[in-house]
Amino acid sequence: MAQQIGRARGRPRSFHDTAQNTLIQSLDRAMDVLKVVARGGGLSLTEIAEASGQSASTAYRILITLEKHRIVQFDEAAQLWHVGIEAFRIGSHFLGRTSIVEQSRPVMQRIMAETGETANLAIIDRGEVIFVSQVETHEPIRAFFRPGTRGPVHASGIGKALLAYLPRAQAENVLKKRSLDAFTDKTIVSREALSAELETIRARGFAIDDEERTQGMRCIAAPIFNQFGEAVAGVSLSGPAFRVTPGRDDEHGSVVRKAAEDITRAIGGIPPRG
Repeated sequence: MAQQIGRARGRPRSFHDTAQNTLIQSLDRAMDVLKVVARGGGLSLTEIAEASGQSASTAYRILITLEKHRIVQFDEAAQLWHVGIEAFRIGSHFLGRTSIVEQSRPVMQRIMAETGETANLAIIDRGEVIFVSQVETHEPIRAFFRPGTRGPVHASGIGKALLAYLPRAQAENVLKKRSLDAFTDKTIVSREALSAELETIRARGFAIDDEERTQGMRCIAAPIFNQFGEAVAGVSLSGPAFRVTPGRDDEHGSVVRKAAEDITRAIGGIPPRG
């Protein structure tokens, strides 16, 4: 049998110290500068120095070093610094190993632990919501959506959360694929009422399915965004109306909104501006 060759360790065997003095301070300052450049749409040396807390001379030396490795680039005509192509290449390796389902799992487990309700992850596909992952509550009465289950966009917390943040033309295209059928007496069945509901969702940052799909079941959901600021998935908690009451909507909304923000960051996404 061939002898297995172990991979080299990621840090020295005796390394346990995580104190501040183990940091390479110059590299730490360079990371601060790079983060400032990444947040701007083109910044001057003065702006970068001020935002990173570095002197102009220190910030300039860092920028020149990063430019050598194409991490940043300098627009000579505008005298502005931008993120460079090599930073994109490095970031793309991260994006290549991330999965919304994988990154969402611990966050969904946290939702269930904090609220005692089932946590769901879903996307929009061909005009419908499709559930791709779930963490079930231990309560005997609970919501259950097997992965692959499809549902109407207009009568779903996640569906409405995603519609609210899609470009108008794209949202209209999604709605054209399905009629606004009534499932309960609370289902939104008019385009005008749905449009008003989407405005409300954008204002508060989360959507509510108030027994609109199934009598006696409620859902609170928020959108997840990719690296382009596009709403690509949604996370929610769902449960019976006697536990997920309207009086707890703000509390539950805060939980799912924070969860969506955490997942967005975990996959390298950014929320939309404004």
